[in-house]
Amino acid sequence: MDKTDRWKRMKELFGAALERDPGERSAFLREACGQDDDLRREVESLLSAHEQPNDLSQHAWTQAALEGPTAPKTIGPYELINKLGEGGMGQVWLAQQTAPVKRQVALKLIRAGAFSSSLLQRFQHERQSLAVMDHPSIAKVFEAGSTPEGQPYLVMEYVPGLPITEYCDEKKLSIPARLKLFMKVCDAVQHAHQKAVIHRDLKPANILVVDVDRKPVPRIIDFGLAKAAEPEAREEVTLVTQPGVFLGTPGYMSPEQADPDARGVDTRTDVYSLGVVLYVLLTGFLPFDAKQKPLHEILRQLREDDPPRPSTRISSGKDRETSSSSAAVRGTDPAQLTNLLKGDLDWIAMKALERDRARRYGTPQELAADISRYLEHEPVVARPASAGYRLRKYVRRHRIGVSVAGGLVLLLAGFATVQGVQLRRITRERDRADRVTQFMTGMFKVSDPSEARGNSITAREILDKSSKEIDTGLAKDPELQADMMDVMGNVYGNLGLYGRAQELLTRAVDVRTRTLGPENPKTMGSRVALGVNLSRSGRYAEAEKMLREAHALQSRVLGREHPQTLMSANDLSAVLMLDGHYVEAEQLQRETLESHRRVLGPEHPRTLIAMLNLGLTLYRLGRYDEAERLERETLGAEQRVLGPEHPYTLATMVNLAQTLQNQGRYPEAEKLQRETLAIQLRILGPEHPTTLTTMGNIGLSLLNEQRYSEAEKLLQDTLEIQRRVLGAQHPLNAEVVYNLACAQARLGKLPEALDSLREAIDGGLAPGVALQIGKDEDLASLHGNPNFQALVAHAKEQAAAAQKPK
Repeated sequence: MDKTDRWKRMKELFGAALERDPGERSAFLREACGQDDDLRREVESLLSAHEQPNDLSQHAWTQAALEGPTAPKTIGPYELINKLGEGGMGQVWLAQQTAPVKRQVALKLIRAGAFSSSLLQRFQHERQSLAVMDHPSIAKVFEAGSTPEGQPYLVMEYVPGLPITEYCDEKKLSIPARLKLFMKVCDAVQHAHQKAVIHRDLKPANILVVDVDRKPVPRIIDFGLAKAAEPEAREEVTLVTQPGVFLGTPGYMSPEQADPDARGVDTRTDVYSLGVVLYVLLTGFLPFDAKQKPLHEILRQLREDDPPRPSTRISSGKDRETSSSSAAVRGTDPAQLTNLLKGDLDWIAMKALERDRARRYGTPQELAADISRYLEHEPVVARPASAGYRLRKYVRRHRIGVSVAGGLVLLLAGFATVQGVQLRRITRERDRADRVTQFMTGMFKVSDPSEARGNSITAREILDKSSKEIDTGLAKDPELQADMMDVMGNVYGNLGLYGRAQELLTRAVDVRTRTLGPENPKTMGSRVALGVNLSRSGRYAEAEKMLREAHALQSRVLGREHPQTLMSANDLSAVLMLDGHYVEAEQLQRETLESHRRVLGPEHPRTLIAMLNLGLTLYRLGRYDEAERLERETLGAEQRVLGPEHPYTLATMVNLAQTLQNQGRYPEAEKLQRETLAIQLRILGPEHPTTLTTMGNIGLSLLNEQRYSEAEKLLQDTLEIQRRVLGAQHPLNAEVVYNLACAQARLGKLPEALDSLREAIDGGLAPGVALQIGKDEDLASLHGNPNFQALVAHAKEQAAAAQKPK
């Protein structure tokens, strides 16, 4: 070997050694250099000089010979902040991009002039590999270029995540949760393979996990060892991957990568590495421990030995001390974890780790598909499918059905004397199921297809058609008929169609009282639903009476802390608050909230309703600071538990915005109201009562911001729709009309303002608002008007009458 070739070989070995952990470098060099001790010592000398920055003469020589110029402070629009990592190919820096957008990126900088063309080819190949891929779980490449000195660099997405194994352990994810996350990794690697790219260095450090919208998302990084999978790229590959230099990470590399001639590597090498990652996710251990072993022994194990099954690794004596900690971060103990891994997961992991590529999973997609089968309790491909195994899987998938069937067999066998009775019961249940099927099938049929003329049929049209046919379709089964009436009535109520809901819910109460009795839980539930709908319709006195009776009956029959009883207490307290009985409402709400937290838990949806109701009562009492604290707490829990578009979440957003309004924080309130309105328009539509409430509240915000013309226009539009949807006499109209009167007074439209004010008072304006009319600055232009003074007196009389204890 002449001096040029020897120098070239020395630089390649130096770069390959840097890619390994310091403890693995000596073993690597002994294996790679063979009998050439001088070559090994020369490379070790370079490594020693590289790692001793205090030896200025040695370090300066190494820098000049191997790295070229030191990293600059800026490269184009990128300011280098700190070094994230370093390997044989170069350095990776955290950088701040300043133009055309501001963001943090990862900048990979190659060691210019340090290596032969093979390293430059690998860097260029990484650029091409990342450029052709577009997958949410693969870190994106933004730009590639060279510094003025000719030093190549690559700008990539910065992923501030944890290695997948560390993330799963830190979050203490269960085995199913780990498997679901791992399937996303398989999907990303499959995407790379479809783009003709093999990673060849898959390991936890290159699979980072970040939380996006509170959900874990993996990101695969570092395609520095990537290889093209297309046959025509073979010539380039032989240049990049030199015989005698092993590319990959011991412990995660495949048996074929252990072959000095790496030309045999294909997509299945990534499957093997994925199998190792899966093994670690399941057990916390590597299949082969690569620490404190010479490289030749690691390579021999890969070529000749099979790793222990995951369940065996957990239960083996030598790992028993650490098995407990591994099981703990998986939410279990060693014995349970061993039983969980035995069987399908053992088979899946071992098939991914097959030394013979022909017996390995052919693609990451096949590996993910088998994991999916495991999670769905279906037979996995990796396991020989005996008849008994398939039967067990069938029973696991259809546990309820098999249990029912088995129960029927035992029942018939053990009680042959009552076979006739059982047969009649089964026939009755079958007939009921047939009636439900026929009725549900009819729900989705258009009575006259020619009338549709190709137009789509809305859910409302289906609901209307079915509610009209409920008498004839289920006439033979009044109990089932009442069930359907109750369901449809609640759906109509949630759509804001309170009149249609009232009709169905009233009939459901009548039928259930007649067939089941007044103290049956279903009958009492229907009475509560009817009371809630009366409240929504603005008939507060009737609603209060019905809900008091239903709640008292539930307390006696079911108990005061039964979930149904607690829910009716919630509903009763809401009616008391809406009807102006704030003190009684607050007392009941606090008692109910305490019971909800104790019985159902602090973040149960019904507990969140209790919090929502109490916050609104505190607002009505003028205790805005208390209301805001509770509403923000409620909103955070709802967004976390129920989601940002759930009706309860939207209701709390409405209440919080009202509280902000009354604290004088008008722009903040309007911003929140418009966010809420955008969701409501998309989810509920422009004519839903809660959408209209938000529109009216925005009108009030505009009024408070002195945008009087805008406020008047929005309030008039809202009132027009509200009268049409809710009816002219609905109490919710009164608040909108009152705000309209204020806007009209501010605009100098005094006759219109007086007319609107009179309508609001007669329409049931809330007592708290009515008592403040004479002090309202928005109505100051009316203060000298005798008609206004008469309206103020009238409002006080109305408020006093409404606040009398009942």
